[in-house]
Order: sequence, then C-alpha cells, then structure tokens
Amino acid sequence: MRFTNVGFIGLGAMGKHMAEQLATKLPEAAKIFVFDLAKPAVEELAAKYPGKIIECTSPKHVAENSEVILSMVPEGAHVRSVYLDETNGVAAIDLEKRILIDCSTIDLATSLAVKQHLTEHHPSASFYDAPVSGGTLGAAKGTIAFFLGCVESDPLFNTLTELLSLMGSKVIACGGPSLGLSAKLCNNYLSGLIAIASAESLNMGIKAGLDPRVLSNVFAAGTAQNSICDRFNPCPGIVPDAPSSNGYQGGFKVQLMKKDFSLAVDLAGSVGATLALGQRGLETYQAASNDPECVDRDSRVVFRYIGGDENWAQKFQR
Repeated sequence: MRFTNVGFIGLGAMGKHMAEQLATKLPEAAKIFVFDLAKPAVEELAAKYPGKIIECTSPKHVAENSEVILSMVPEGAHVRSVYLDETNGVAAIDLEKRILIDCSTIDLATSLAVKQHLTEHHPSASFYDAPVSGGTLGAAKGTIAFFLGCVESDPLFNTLTELLSLMGSKVIACGGPSLGLSAKLCNNYLSGLIAIASAESLNMGIKAGLDPRVLSNVFAAGTAQNSICDRFNPCPGIVPDAPSSNGYQGGFKVQLMKKDFSLAVDLAGSVGATLALGQRGLETYQAASNDPECVDRDSRVVFRYIGGDENWAQKFQR
C-alpha cells in the first residue's frame, strides 16, 4: 500500500509522538487525519505539520478520509466509543476494505467484542490489536515495539509491518486476535515487578552504604541485568535521560501501570494462572497512584513511594 491517507485517533503522551513519526516518514503527498477529544493536541500537530496533518472532528470524520486507521486511547471504554459509537464512531460509515489498528492497552474482552462487531457489520474491513511497549521516550525516538494480534501468515502482515515500522523498531506477530494484548499485559506485569524489585534493591543498597551508580553497574554485569535499570533506572541521577532523573516527569504514568497491572492480574485469573507476586504488586501501584507525591509521575516513582533516598549523591561524592 502507498499509505496515502492515514487516520490517527488519540494524541496523548504516546499517540502524539507516534503521529509525528508518521508525519516525518510518510511520503510528502500523504495526509494524516487526526482526532482527539483534547483539541489543543490536535491543533498543535496541525500547526506543526501544515497540509500534512489534518484536523478532524470525530472518529467518523477520520474514517471517512482514511484507508488505514490507528487508535491509541487509554481504556477499553474509549476504544468501544471510538469504533462503535453509532453517531460519531469509526463504524458509523461503510468501512469497505479499511485496515483498523488499535494500539491501546485494554482488556481482551473489549477488543474481541469490537472485532466481532466489525466482522459482522463490515466484513471487508480488517481489525487488529497492536499494543506497544517502549514508553514515551521510545515513541519519541521511533523505537517502540508493536505486539500484533495476528499470525505471520496473515495476508496483511507485511503491510502492517511496513506501516508500524515507521513508528517503531520491532513488530512481533503474537499469534491471533487479542494475543497482542495478552503479550503486552504479560510484558507489563513483568516490567512492573522488575521496577518494584529494582527500586527495593537500590534502596536496600544505598542504606547498606553502596553507591547506587556502583550497584547499577553490578546489576548490569550480573544476573540481575534488566532494561528497567539500564534505561529507566528508578533511582534519580543514574540514567540522565530517565524520567527519574527529571523529577519522574514523562515516561509511563504510574496510574497507567496500575491499570495495565490490574488487567494482567485479571488475565491471570481468567486463564487460571497462579501469580505469587501479583496482588502485592497491584497494591503497590494502587497506593502509589493515590500518593500526591507520586501521582501523574512515571511508574518508576515506586522508588520514591517506598522511601528511596533521592538525595543519595550527597553521601557518595566522587
């Protein structure tokens, strides 16, 4: 496909960067039709990319002008509204041969219900779940990963990969409808636990007299090596461009981790998987989300929540 007319719905912390990646990488003649309930986000992008990014008044308006439509919204209720609202939703028009890609992280039941509705009422349209990982930093750099709910033999897999690769560095076919979401929830469950464990270990080390820079090097060299410490270290001042080193601003909000972690715990319950740490992890993110010193900050703010020493540098001068 030439991707001449692409739609993008949802210009939040991730979606805005993803739409900008498309604006800079799609052919000059391509148009990107965007919508978000927050009008300033739409107006900002339209002004930044005049003639390339076009403001729309509703998801329906986006669908009327686009051959491929991507969505990136916070919750299942929003996805249902974007696609199924009878007046202003994407499915309010004839979706002949449209490709629809939802990059939101939501519950499996909602995604499958939207797909079922579209299959029944718009059989020539194709709907895929394609949640992402990599955070706002990855979205801004174009290095996020997409977990695609289809098999590699899907006739549209190459087309989907070509488009999604404009916004990210990796596209993984996860096996079928909703399995992209299952993969994302498993990933965020593990990522969330690693963040808590990393924060606890760093805090423990500082209290024991270890410079957290040294301890982070130990982790990187040993069996505890993980991308959270390497790229998003919960302790401020270790990784300069990590949210923790900037007042925990940017990144993946702790409330969103609470949401995803809760969805993962629900998924485990629905498939009969035992979680030894799930409930404690969920309680931690719930409490941090309600802490005035942590809310609206990057999820690695759990270091602050558990009482980590953010002024450690005064003790370990080099």
